[in-house]
Amino acid sequence: MGIDLKAGGRRTGHKSSSKTIKTNDPYRRLLIKLYKFLERRTESAFCATVVKRLHMSKVNAPPMGLYRLSKYMKNKSDKTAVIVGKVTDDVRMLECPKLSVCALKFTETARKRILAAGGECLTFDQLALRAPKGSNTVLLRGPKSREAQSHFGHNTSVLNPHTHDGVKPFVRSKGRKFERARGRRRNCGFKV
Repeated sequence: MGIDLKAGGRRTGHKSSSKTIKTNDPYRRLLIKLYKFLERRTESAFCATVVKRLHMSKVNAPPMGLYRLSKYMKNKSDKTAVIVGKVTDDVRMLECPKLSVCALKFTETARKRILAAGGECLTFDQLALRAPKGSNTVLLRGPKSREAQSHFGHNTSVLNPHTHDGVKPFVRSKGRKFERARGRRRNCGFKV
């Protein structure tokens, strides 16, 4: 069975996310405009990647902890780390090295630690003035498969027991006495 080429094939709407800006955040909307302009005028792959990542949803722009950031930036003290997402603090790391980081957001403690170490926290508009083509930068991403994601989705119910089968509940402990009543036994309402 072939593809109906007259109808334009079957893949519809797979590029629509980058044509219209879905976010209502005015700062992010302006950043998309800015980096789209830079991508067009400089033809830089860095700006194209940043635009693509600015369009991404929150799940696809995971946060990055300070420890992972410092690990990637080892022996790259002259470069700026660029994360299209949030930078979070890592309490397991005792000493924070001097880092130059550009991100959409920083947690309060992460920003404090980076500045205390003599580093700097940049915004994307500051980075556009400093390195419009992304020279001397390292483009990084947070881990996509993280524990928090296993809790994302809808809860199951009597009406639809299979809305999201793989959603992990927030349970104090996993054992005989925990969350084993309604919804987990046939004789107590329903079983999933």
